[in-house]
Amino acid sequence: MERQAAPAGAPVSLGQEIADLWGEYLGCDMGPEDDFFAFGGNSIAGIKIIERVQQDYGVKLSVRDFYLAQTPARVAELIEQGRAAA
Repeated sequence: MERQAAPAGAPVSLGQEIADLWGEYLGCDMGPEDDFFAFGGNSIAGIKIIERVQQDYGVKLSVRDFYLAQTPARVAELIEQGRAAA
């Protein structure tokens, strides 16, 4: 299943930004609803992604919350919640 690129100049959703970040660490193209574990996610990649989210978005995710979220869209929601609480 191929994802269609956003039209030129269209904003990229936070969920897709997170999917792209995950794809960097998992070596594949991911969409916002793709499952971390179904795409070969493991504890090493998870920790690296959590660190990168903190660096790039200023939100510290717990390992537990990250693994329970399982999709970029849900992690994006956690980032939004973390930003709102700050």
